[in-house]
Amino acid sequence: MHGLTRQGRDFDYLAERLAAAGRRVICPDLPGRGRSGWISNPDHYALPQYCADMNALIARLGVAEVDWVGTSLGGLIGMIMAGFSGSIVRKLVINDIGPFVSSTGLQRIGKYISNMPSLFKTIEEAETYFRTVLAPYGKLADEHWRHLTEHSVRWDEAQQGYVLLCDPTIAKGFRLPWYAALNLWDYWEAIKVPMLVLRGKQSDLLSFELAAEMRKRNPMANVFQFDDCGHVPPLMVSEQIDVVTQFLLKDAMSCLGERNG
Repeated sequence: MHGLTRQGRDFDYLAERLAAAGRRVICPDLPGRGRSGWISNPDHYALPQYCADMNALIARLGVAEVDWVGTSLGGLIGMIMAGFSGSIVRKLVINDIGPFVSSTGLQRIGKYISNMPSLFKTIEEAETYFRTVLAPYGKLADEHWRHLTEHSVRWDEAQQGYVLLCDPTIAKGFRLPWYAALNLWDYWEAIKVPMLVLRGKQSDLLSFELAAEMRKRNPMANVFQFDDCGHVPPLMVSEQIDVVTQFLLKDAMSCLGERNG
């Protein structure tokens, strides 16, 4: 599950690796993102709606259990899903987010959403934009930046340019108390399945101290830190994909080697 303004194709590289290992992989687009429809009332761009949508999706899949990989907002949804009594989440990967969200990171993302352009004349112009706003992802190959760009925009014939596959009114929902005063510790402490918390060393949404507190308050969690990025580790490079796939495909956390946190 992707982050606040992103979409499911961000996970193509990770999904390919897991699918090659025999896993069924589902990478949905939340409402208002990617190829999903937009919500008429932007106040509903909030965690209760997202969790209801994911419960409905999982029910339609007809599966008995799922492993959940959630980046940023996707991680928040995963915490809630796994924290409910009777959850069918078997393993949980939380990518650079915690049960408490800092105001510093929220302000940066809020500003980014509010200033989203309405049109790009060329795909190169769009790529320059994403290289700027997603700079905390760290050093990515040109192939990765183009992949992120091509699946974040669509050609609009009427405007003769590329438009974002993201509803700009998400910014309104983002200002609601669901984000401004976000505290999910009760859900976090209720989770009873193995968890892997990923952190970018320069992250402004998951501090070193918060990651340590997460381990302290739930012994099922282990933390792995990537030193070459901030918010978020994009899970596109082999080194990051290796950590996630080893956790999901093996029974023991010992497969991760050295852990930080």
